[in-house]
Order: sequence, then C-alpha cells, then structure tokens
Amino acid sequence: MSGLISIIVPVYNAAPYIANTIEMVRRQTYRDWELLLVNDCAADESMSVIEQALADYVHVNGRPGQPDIAAVDVYMPPEEERRKEGGVVRVISKRRNEGAARARNTGLAAAQGRYIAFLDADDVWMPDKLARELAFMKEKGAGFVCSAYEFGDEQARPTGKVVHVPDRLTYRKALSRTVVFTTTVLIDREKIPDRLIRMPEVESEDTATWWQIMREGHTAYGLDEVLAVYRRPAKSLSSNKFTAVKRIWKLYRRQEGLSVVSSAFYFVQWAYRATARRL
Repeated sequence: MSGLISIIVPVYNAAPYIANTIEMVRRQTYRDWELLLVNDCAADESMSVIEQALADYVHVNGRPGQPDIAAVDVYMPPEEERRKEGGVVRVISKRRNEGAARARNTGLAAAQGRYIAFLDADDVWMPDKLARELAFMKEKGAGFVCSAYEFGDEQARPTGKVVHVPDRLTYRKALSRTVVFTTTVLIDREKIPDRLIRMPEVESEDTATWWQIMREGHTAYGLDEVLAVYRRPAKSLSSNKFTAVKRIWKLYRRQEGLSVVSSAFYFVQWAYRATARRL
C-alpha cells in the first residue's frame, strides 16, 4: 500500500452525479488509487448508473467482511489498463441507511491505501488534484493536507468565488474558521491513526473530524491552489446559515467542551470569516 490512495465516496441518491464522479477519478493524473463507493441504501438509480459507468471493467463479487455491509462488488480495469496502474473500484453496499459519517467510516475500515481522500459525489476535482496534494504532502512531511476550492453553480461551473487556505492550520486557528473542505482533504494513515480519521456521529461531522485530528497536535498544511469545485445550488441560504450557526455552537460546547466565553470568542471570529467568504 506504499502509494495507494483510497478515495471514499458516500453514495446516497447520487444518480445525477455519480457517473461523472467515477469518470473524474479515472481521469486523475495520479493512477495508484482505489475508489470506494459506499452505497448508503440509495433509493434512486445510483446503483444502475454505477454499473453502466463501469461496464468496461471486470466485475468480481467480493465478501462483506463487516456486519453493516450487505455486499461488496469489485470492478477491475481491463488487463491492458491495469498495466498502467489503472485504479480499482469497489462498491460497498450497506445494510441500512446510516448517514454520511458512518458511510465514510465504513469506507475507511475497508480502505487498503496508505492515504485517504474524501470526495462527495456532487463535487468536482481538478485532474491533478491527487498528484498535486500528494507531492505537497511529501514536500512538507505532513500527515494532513487540504487545498483551496471554488464555489460552483448547480452545474458545478466555477463562479469565481475562491476559498483560500492558510499555509498551516493548528487546532486553535481551526476553531475560528472552517476553511477545510472535505473534498480537498488528503490524510496519511502512517502519521495519523484511523481512530482520529473516523468521523464522529454529530452534525458537521467533517469539521469535528478535522478538529479532533488537530486537537491531538497534528497540523493541517494548506496548498493554496484551487483543486476542487464545491457545487452550491442557486437557492436561498437563509435556513442553511441558521443551521450552520447552531451546528458550530454545538461543536464548540458539546464536542470540544469549550466554556461559553471561549465558545463566544471563537464564534465571533468564525461568523465574520464565514460571512466574508460567502459575499
């Protein structure tokens, strides 16, 4: 598993996007990867779309191996492509719908790679995303890196609004800004143990995960290059903003155990940066 990157994608009613997600990963300039599509009991045509997208792969039935997994299907690229280090796709079907955090944790438990990357089905990667982040990670000797990203419209067309990342992000700095975007993260399991990568079952589980990694003394290194696009539908965000406020406060108080005063201190800084980022 020397250079293998395990890419974990929760699949829940992702039919409009999942074929593009698979093709996007297949077009990555870095070729040593496995794609873990965790089917969280999707109620739409996601599985049919996946099968069609992988029609040119060799299909092998796997074994569940975990009590929460109903089936594992492995898709191998044709032999001639395998010689070029073509990636393997594994479709992991869960027995019940349990949400994004547990779906990602299921993928983590099944991952065979040294490196972990997260990708949501409706987001977009640049073709050199994996290659650039892995090179950056090795250059910095880091265990946790992320990149800048750009907001996109409903069709994931870039809007020009870019979220930049700092060179380094420590725990205290991370509490006052949520700039680590899940789809941009790359983690080295030889430096950061799985117990810290496993996502807690709370709202904003991804932010809680980055905090628990940094709370243990790990630094997030930021590559300030746009390597991903965050698809954001054109609709009113007023309810989303209110939800975000409640979630961040709960994380401060319940997940991190901060006092009211400390929570308020970080919340004011977070609110300012969050507002500026979306203007």
